[in-house]
Amino acid sequence: MTGILPTPRSKGEVGWGILATGGIANAFTRDLVAHGHRVAAVGSRSVDNARAFAEKWDIERAYGSYDELLADPGVDIVYVATPHNFHAANATAALENGKHVLVEKAFTVNAAEARTVFELGCRKGLLVMEAMWTRFLPHMAFVRSAIEGGLLGDIRSLHADHTQRLPSDPAHRLNNLALAGGSLLDLGVYPVSFAHDILGAPVEVIGHGTLSETGVDVCVSTVMRHSGDAVSTSYSSMETKGTNTAVVLGTKARVEIDSVWYFPAVVTVRDVQGQVLERFDRQVTGRGMQYQAAEAERLIAAGEVESPLMTHQQSIAVMATMDAVREQIGVRYPGE
Repeated sequence: MTGILPTPRSKGEVGWGILATGGIANAFTRDLVAHGHRVAAVGSRSVDNARAFAEKWDIERAYGSYDELLADPGVDIVYVATPHNFHAANATAALENGKHVLVEKAFTVNAAEARTVFELGCRKGLLVMEAMWTRFLPHMAFVRSAIEGGLLGDIRSLHADHTQRLPSDPAHRLNNLALAGGSLLDLGVYPVSFAHDILGAPVEVIGHGTLSETGVDVCVSTVMRHSGDAVSTSYSSMETKGTNTAVVLGTKARVEIDSVWYFPAVVTVRDVQGQVLERFDRQVTGRGMQYQAAEAERLIAAGEVESPLMTHQQSIAVMATMDAVREQIGVRYPGE
């Protein structure tokens, strides 16, 4: 665990290629453009969609295929924003074309796929990073710093939820098992990754879930035991919207992260009497996805292939944890 945080830069030295044009691609591109990062091109399976996206964000080149995007010499790094089941193939194609990659979370469908993609990136000498953008936000750096500075004492537990009211249409990708739909990979990955970040990979994983008629997990709860017998719990749901807060409990104090904890949020450190010891409340423009972009650009400039804030092994371990949860709740994706 590390408290370091990249400082967003606006040099525009790295050319970004956006692979896919859905909601998360729009959110990321909005933050890239707003903070001076250079978006060189966009690729979609539909040339009309690519052109509309390019016009919206003032991107020079739009392609009606992913292959054309990956062949563009002006693209240095590809942001993979397709559904989970395509991540491994899309990232592999980008790496084979000599492009660095930032891959949306969940990084892949399972740990085996993740390991294969990272190994290819290392062989190619290219940056491969999971777009777990929450890790790169300023308030998360504050949380790590408070813990590392001993302010909380010994950490005993972590609790975080991610619940939203999402489409129940069986045709929606979230409800499609073939597209690796379900609450765990879309929502649960946030609290699971947070627990890994603060407490390390678990030594024991217990998962419970409810499946829909299409076979995807509508809601999932986890209880994980970490080293030193620290415990983390999480609940993720696609059918109920809750407070979406998080707390880390230590023997001397606790950290409370306001809603929505995985977005830029206010953090309060309270002692055992409930008195405020420290409070972090920094304004962040946009969604805050520019911080992961800044980290990627820093690493590319330094010739590094992984981020210390989201290492290859950490991404693989998160996928392995979710593999274990899926095995317990009975979710298996086609082709596994």
